[in-house]
Amino acid sequence: MKKILIIEDDNLIIKILEFILEREGYEIFISKDGNDGINKIGEIEPDLIITDIMMPYKSGLEITAYSKKNYPTIPVIIVSALGKEDLTVIEGFKLGVDDFIAKPFNPIELVLRVKRFV
Repeated sequence: MKKILIIEDDNLIIKILEFILEREGYEIFISKDGNDGINKIGEIEPDLIITDIMMPYKSGLEITAYSKKNYPTIPVIIVSALGKEDLTVIEGFKLGVDDFIAKPFNPIELVLRVKRFV
């Protein structure tokens, strides 16, 4: 079973992602802040990371930088309410983010994007 680490502090978004992705057969792990997320990357070595940009303690960009430096083969998808043209998202792509999904997202689109990487 493929493992997905969701690093998100919004409980509603966590529940939605968990519901959609478990239904597709993925094993889901949850972190609600950046520090815990970075620790879990090393513990579980997920097949995919889904993270928000705005997180407590460490941002999604810091999570991406850590992941790409230490686990370069793990794809990272950012799910954020920020627009694609936002400089933060551009910085994410420079750090190696593999994809970006804007909130609110279409569940079918989310599943298709996830399947591209796992």
